[in-house]
Amino acid sequence: MIYEFEGRSEKEAIDRAAEALGLEKDDFDVEILETKRSGLFTKGYVKIKVHTNQQVAMPAEEETDEPMAAEAGQTGESPFDSPEAQNDFEQKLIGFLEGLIMRMGYAGTVSVLFRENRKIGFKIDSEFSPILIGKKGKNLDAIQLLANIYAGRLGREDIRIILDSENYRIRREESLVRLAYTVADRVRESRGSYLLEPMNPFDRRLIHTTLNDISDVETKSEGEGLYKQVRIYYRGGRG
Repeated sequence: MIYEFEGRSEKEAIDRAAEALGLEKDDFDVEILETKRSGLFTKGYVKIKVHTNQQVAMPAEEETDEPMAAEAGQTGESPFDSPEAQNDFEQKLIGFLEGLIMRMGYAGTVSVLFRENRKIGFKIDSEFSPILIGKKGKNLDAIQLLANIYAGRLGREDIRIILDSENYRIRREESLVRLAYTVADRVRESRGSYLLEPMNPFDRRLIHTTLNDISDVETKSEGEGLYKQVRIYYRGGRG
């Protein structure tokens, strides 16, 4: 019999299959149907097909549809799909951000963009979004930094606040991934190195992560302070 399962990683999808079918992992074969790497604003995603001749614990329709829909935020009842504040902490963050924007002289509203383990995203909707974002996102970074400081004062240093507006973070992430691969190809051809523009820690980590699995290219951060530069260089076959 054949069943399909999903998860944020291959391991999670296989664990789901084993639990839902009531089988040991050695009792079925796994075929990877679809995979998507995680990023700053995008969750990792893996879809697998399970082949087994064993008697399963329950029909596939009962195990796969409802639980995954709830987790992925496809039902209106899931708090992960709600832009409204779900608790006092989120309400205070929204109030803080809207008040900060107002004191800067701009109108805007703030809502919850996503919720993940130890990370919450907030979205600013404003006709002044280009100003609030700033050149290469520096104004948005500054507001985000203040939001994280405020979260710490509320006793939630364990929560990381991510701020976005007009999908800037997603567009920036896609642009940086393309840049990383383009520069990696360039340093392969030249057998040299290339120094990128100064970036915040989130952008630098994305460059490092994107190129981490390329064996003949390496990255390192250079400089001092918050905005450092990433150097991408050719290392041949050295380990």
